[in-house]
Amino acid sequence: MNDWQRALPLVPRPFQVIADHHHTTEDQILDRLQTLLDTGAISRVGATCRPNTLAASTLAAVAAPEDQIDEIAKIINAQEGVNHSYERENKWNIWFVATGPTRAFVNDILARITAETGLRVLDLRLRRPFNVDLGFALDGSNALPAPRVFTDDIEIEEGDRALMQALSDGLPLTPTPFATLAERLGQTETAIIERVRTLAEAGILSRIGLIVRHRALGWRANAMCVFVVPPDRIEACGTALTKVQGVTLCYERRAEPDVWPYTLYCMIHGRSRSETLDVLTQARVAAGMVNFEYRILFSTRCFRQRGALIDVASETPNGN
Repeated sequence: MNDWQRALPLVPRPFQVIADHHHTTEDQILDRLQTLLDTGAISRVGATCRPNTLAASTLAAVAAPEDQIDEIAKIINAQEGVNHSYERENKWNIWFVATGPTRAFVNDILARITAETGLRVLDLRLRRPFNVDLGFALDGSNALPAPRVFTDDIEIEEGDRALMQALSDGLPLTPTPFATLAERLGQTETAIIERVRTLAEAGILSRIGLIVRHRALGWRANAMCVFVVPPDRIEACGTALTKVQGVTLCYERRAEPDVWPYTLYCMIHGRSRSETLDVLTQARVAAGMVNFEYRILFSTRCFRQRGALIDVASETPNGN
């Protein structure tokens, strides 16, 4: 799982390449991946999409009364487009990601949640990504590849959203997954592989490979860390955070000044609270943020974790 989180071979028989690398058979690799899928160790073999390229998204939160958390979470997760949701240790205790093909679609999700729960919804939109790879080291090293340099020099083509939706839902675990996908989308296998490669090189597709479920693998002390950073320091601090081993995501988001002044975010995935706190201490020092106000929000429950909603017309939910 560690080696193939972002390196699925873009060839007609990718699982055969993986099998050759591990000196085993294609059938054994497919069986093993199916077991990992069935047991919840991975959510899919597929791709993640760079935020706000082919679809709109936002991070949002509500402050649910303690005795209504489960009820409120059900209302939130009933909304089409909510693909991640967690309970976290804070007054603002239910956090979720809402995605959709347009900003208006996402705005409608938030409006419905406000109407159905009677709660204020924080809309903490992404301003600048520093690292949104979403992968993390499973070998105990906390070492991750350097963040990729994105380019916007690409024309979005008809069919890109349907393709990314299929990749976000997950590839079929068959010997020729791209051929199966091509047949469903009415294209050729060669065209599908080449387009995936182009989207990956442009950074639209931020990662393709095994999408792991870290909590199922023992990384349960996971925390979202948020900082109040002066505008002229955000770029330097965000860049520095991406170089800290153990920091798995980093981005700038807009603040809600009256209740949520934090603008720089990072995620730390740890196997214990002490490990996570140690990484946070190192990160604050390395990024020169020791004197900045911050909060650490440990995740206590994962309500939902699945691929983003990119194209409503071609959505094929995988039940995760």
